[in-house]
Amino acid sequence: MPAQREGRNDFDFLVGKWKGSNRRLRERLVGSTDWEAFEGCLVARKILGGLGSFDEATLYLESSKAEGVNLRLYDPDTGEWSIYWANSANANNLMPPMVGKFDNGRGVFYSYELAAGQHVYARAIYEILGEDTFRWEQAFSADGGQSWETNWICDFTREE
Repeated sequence: MPAQREGRNDFDFLVGKWKGSNRRLRERLVGSTDWEAFEGCLVARKILGGLGSFDEATLYLESSKAEGVNLRLYDPDTGEWSIYWANSANANNLMPPMVGKFDNGRGVFYSYELAAGQHVYARAIYEILGEDTFRWEQAFSADGGQSWETNWICDFTREE
């Protein structure tokens, strides 16, 4: 049996303060091409001796300010991360975890969740572009993963 991949340091790049330039589809899963652009910031740290990562995000939307948190937990037995997310609009409801792992500086994570009134596959991609920059994007699939609609892209630049 091949040795299990050790990924507990996958999210080390994220530790610190970041500025995010966001583009998000105004409507999802309807073929929209109308994007909302807004700024945000993110503060991340390691927890649980590297078996976890936690961040707080603030988004400055056109209509309001929103806040969110991400909790990432690493399973050494599977080599995968589970990412839990909650926001100020639904603070009493953690979203289903996205599960996945990194390969060559690119992390891909999947979940099954409710979006736009329907159950869809969700995908998040973290792509490390350099020491002080990375991209996060989210996509949904309403056809079981045959096609994906990217609905949110954020380019992050390190502040500290």
